[in-house]
Amino acid sequence: MTPHPTSDRVLVEISEMLSQILADLGPFQVEITRDTLFLDDLELESIDLVSLAVMLHDRWGEQINLAEFVAGKKLPELMALTVGQLADHVTDHLAPAEAILR
Repeated sequence: MTPHPTSDRVLVEISEMLSQILADLGPFQVEITRDTLFLDDLELESIDLVSLAVMLHDRWGEQINLAEFVAGKKLPELMALTVGQLADHVTDHLAPAEAILR
């Protein structure tokens, strides 16, 4: 049985995905941390978020849906969305069922 990933481990994997997306856009120098903002710090566009959504799905399957995560968020929430919030969301959705029931 594969151990449940920690939020820190998920953060590392998401950071690697983002680095790959950013590398495709050209030289980009930013340290990706829990507090990194998707829009202000990384300047991601919608097509970049689609790429990230595909990578998340490929890595963790259907239970991780970026569109579902951002759905219903108002513009100020979207503007303030951090990489750490996404890492926490992924970790929560990967949690074993028994951990959620506690």
